[in-house]
Amino acid sequence: MSIGRIIKKIREDKGLMQKEVSAHLAIGNSNYNKLENGHRELSVDELLKLSKLFNLTADQILNYENIIPEEVTIEDKPDFEKLHLINQLDEEDRSMIFKMVDKMLTTKKFKDFFNKNIAAL
Repeated sequence: MSIGRIIKKIREDKGLMQKEVSAHLAIGNSNYNKLENGHRELSVDELLKLSKLFNLTADQILNYENIIPEEVTIEDKPDFEKLHLINQLDEEDRSMIFKMVDKMLTTKKFKDFFNKNIAAL
């Protein structure tokens, strides 16, 4: 959710009108409308003013309704799901993972080869 939509949602949840919030921010109604519609960026100063008006911390505003991604761990997931998650990565990250796996597999093969040949001596 964009910061503009978050601010609009909080404003509506608090029962405030756009003109009340724009007056508190000391910006025109048109500029405030652009802010809610994502056509204007929110300044840090405005975020601090909104936090006072809404009686929320800046973090609570930015993460309103706990729309924070959760940490992803793949350790206990089935193999097919692990591959699915890896495939969601961008090409560069995916390539890096496959290079690491290739390196580990090559190292294992060399270890197995040397252990087998040393045991034969």
